[in-house]
Amino acid sequence: MNMNFDAVVFDMDGVIFDSERAILLCWKEIAQKRGFSNIEETFYKCIGVTNARTKEIVLEDYGQDFPYDEVDSEAMVLFKERYSEGRLPLKKGVNELLEYLNDKNIKIALASSTRREKVLLQLEAAGILKYFEKIVAGDMVERSKPAPDIYLKACEELGVEPQKAYAIEDSHNGIRSASAAKLRPIMVPDLLPATEEMINLCEVVLDNLLEVKEYLKDK
Repeated sequence: MNMNFDAVVFDMDGVIFDSERAILLCWKEIAQKRGFSNIEETFYKCIGVTNARTKEIVLEDYGQDFPYDEVDSEAMVLFKERYSEGRLPLKKGVNELLEYLNDKNIKIALASSTRREKVLLQLEAAGILKYFEKIVAGDMVERSKPAPDIYLKACEELGVEPQKAYAIEDSHNGIRSASAAKLRPIMVPDLLPATEEMINLCEVVLDNLLEVKEYLKDK
């Protein structure tokens, strides 16, 4: 059966790895130790954006004298202690969907706001780096999601038209980015629910990647 799409571009955190929840737990632990409140509310604003934009958001919420670099470093040390060397859990259906797309000769790329070095380490540790033909990370584009840059670059590197590619996202900023780039967004919600705006921007909202696999079988 001929597919009417040429590629699938994945977000990473919250789509491939159950990492958003893991990072939030680390930040909450540091926040409790240091005595600052409402970190969860601020964290949700940062889902899907680059490290640089995350810092801007945190400083906007807590003030320019907030020791962001120290707190971020502490949180990352905690994260590595708990989840490095392949211990970061995969989301339901990751391997099945990647294997299916690979068998069908569908091009696969990654468009993650995370730094490229970290992306490569995590994909390699999970044993799934081999599936991705192209990887575009947050430090490879000028503008963070929700700007379309990262998805446009992923499609350009794959050599496919954006309209012939699906984007799989969990975050609101990611869906906005994929939609602005004219890909066909599929939302698989993680920490953030599918709002009316998201439903309007998406081709479909599904519960997990196994459902995405079944959905794409009919395309």
